[in-house]
Amino acid sequence: MTEIHSTLSRRQMLGLAGTGLALIAVPALAAAPAMITWRDPGCGCCTKWVEAMRKAGFAVTMRETGDMATVKSRLKVLAALQSCHTTVVGGLVVEGHVPAAAIRSLLARRPKGVLGIAAPGMPRGSPGMEMPDGSKDPLNLTLFDGVGNTRAFA
Repeated sequence: MTEIHSTLSRRQMLGLAGTGLALIAVPALAAAPAMITWRDPGCGCCTKWVEAMRKAGFAVTMRETGDMATVKSRLKVLAALQSCHTTVVGGLVVEGHVPAAAIRSLLARRPKGVLGIAAPGMPRGSPGMEMPDGSKDPLNLTLFDGVGNTRAFA
């Protein structure tokens, strides 16, 4: 509620409440949890992915580090699943160029035992990796548990 007060006056809030729109405005603000994304400062596609997530409604904080290996190790991202950037959102790990719709689905379902989701490598055509000619690689999203078990994200 403090977030709404900082952008709307009390009079505006009362006016919205009278129309029923206040009930719509509150869930929209809470629709997507905040993300923290770690990236190497030399990688440009990470910034493009973050822009896509922001456009999809996520609030993203970027942290730059020259030691992505330590970030990935701490967050238990298997070597076979690694990409260029690593994100934490809603207590889950997102590795690489995972689309916003898949992240929202994972956050809504929260399958038992899942630590995160990965788009291994840097698939062409994925968010942040769009190609001028429109070419795309298959996007194989993988769920992982942090101890070596993986399965395809359906």
